[in-house]
Amino acid sequence: MIQGIEKLKLSKRVQSIEGSKTARFIPLLEQMRQAGRSVISLAIGEPVADTPAAVIEATVKALQQQKTRYSEMAGLKDLRAALATRFENCKPENIVVFNGSKQALYAAFQALCNPGDQVIIPLPCWVSFPEQVRMAGGEPVFVPTVDHQLDVEAIRAAVTEKTRAILINSPNNPTGAVYPGRDLERIARLAAENDLYIVADEAYSFFVYDNLQYTSVYDLEAVRERLIVTRSFSKHYAMTGFRVGYAVAPKEAAAAMVRLHSHLTGNVCTFAQYGALAALDMDEQLLARGRADLQRKRDLAFDQVQDLFPCIRPQGAFYLFPDISGHLRKNENSGDFAARILETAGVAVVPGEDFGLDGHVRICFAAPEEQLKEAFKRIREVL
Repeated sequence: MIQGIEKLKLSKRVQSIEGSKTARFIPLLEQMRQAGRSVISLAIGEPVADTPAAVIEATVKALQQQKTRYSEMAGLKDLRAALATRFENCKPENIVVFNGSKQALYAAFQALCNPGDQVIIPLPCWVSFPEQVRMAGGEPVFVPTVDHQLDVEAIRAAVTEKTRAILINSPNNPTGAVYPGRDLERIARLAAENDLYIVADEAYSFFVYDNLQYTSVYDLEAVRERLIVTRSFSKHYAMTGFRVGYAVAPKEAAAAMVRLHSHLTGNVCTFAQYGALAALDMDEQLLARGRADLQRKRDLAFDQVQDLFPCIRPQGAFYLFPDISGHLRKNENSGDFAARILETAGVAVVPGEDFGLDGHVRICFAAPEEQLKEAFKRIREVL
């Protein structure tokens, strides 16, 4: 280093955010397996089903037809048109295709937040929500839930003159809670009364169990002009590696996100979008079989976890979020507990503190049945 010149520094914005706490498990688990350890991962939220053959075939066909060039920045016209038909009174210009719903959420907060704006986020929450708000210059304001359900009055009390938006994630990651329509209607009225946006992450909208009636925030017609919904092909169609998601937004907000998108990546991988288009043509009954299998695994995992920890039965997504506080040692938090279970039982779970609620862990039940049984057997023996 040249004398007299200070060490180069990174931006305060980048230094203020943390990397994805769930994504860190991928290299760690690979290292353990390479070292010869028997590890069962219940940490990564990824369906075990193969990507549907129709999606693979359409993607390969697109490659063979040289669909490898730049495409429209908002997404393929045919894909946006097909997605628009799934939302009442929605037009293709209300749809923007992104590299997964994670990027759609990033774009939404960039489009909405000025420095110092506040976004209300119910806890526990997915690890990327608060960091994405901070990257947009905003401030996350956390509001606890009650038995994993929205506390609408607590959300109302958290609204200030700086509040810009309310974040809704149903089915919820990490709890699996599904918010009833009556509570979403109250949130919609609250947003209208205070001139707020609602950002609704509905990545798990397909995964609702027990014939429960699912209400999308988009179903509430009166709120659509102040609503941005994000969804993904990753979970629904087992296309996690394709990185295709989308946002449904009012025309002005959608156009703003496209402008941002034009400077980030241009377009989403062109041939991957043709795979997504084929996914939308699939028979939903075939996909429903996969959902039924996950419901069966939910029941299996819930029965197992109840013998170990208190746990609220999840209504959607594919996670359990049990309370492990009764098994914490002195001065131990959920991160220490998860590390202990990984080291002694060879089972990976995600600490609740990563989602803003210590004393819990997230367990993904989207795993082969024998692995689920073996994982809980190992945890039981260790505890």
